[in-house]
Amino acid sequence: MKRKLKKIALVFFLVFVAIQFYQPKQNISNSFDIGKNFANNYNVPPSVLNSLQIACYDCHSNNTKYLWYDYIQPARMFVETHITDGKKELNFNEFGSYSNRKQQSKLEAISKQIKSGEMPLSSYTILHHDAALNETQKQEIITWINSIKENSLSKN
Repeated sequence: MKRKLKKIALVFFLVFVAIQFYQPKQNISNSFDIGKNFANNYNVPPSVLNSLQIACYDCHSNNTKYLWYDYIQPARMFVETHITDGKKELNFNEFGSYSNRKQQSKLEAISKQIKSGEMPLSSYTILHHDAALNETQKQEIITWINSIKENSLSKN
């Protein structure tokens, strides 16, 4: 029985070592169209932008700040899946390329998901404690988004 367990442990160890050689392309871009960037399309207060960058940008932009454990498989695959899914849903670096209607829809979704606590994901904030938004930060973001919506309605 011990011999069988040793063989199983050896196989798991070899698989673990082998998957370390698979490293997906990092989500790091040194060049992007500054005109499409979220902060350049809206007059974002520094405190709101800072909160969004800390809580959202790792998964919702073209630049992720990887931590040491993000390079170890299978965690890396898990992280890359979150980033890919996050960027499909919302990319702050591409925000200016969205239609006005889509931008308004995304702002509304940001507000709702922050208000409900859906975002940032709890699986993210467990390891990134600074990304957990406190009530003041949440209210600041939601109030700012509401002011953007009011301004766009008054222009129409």
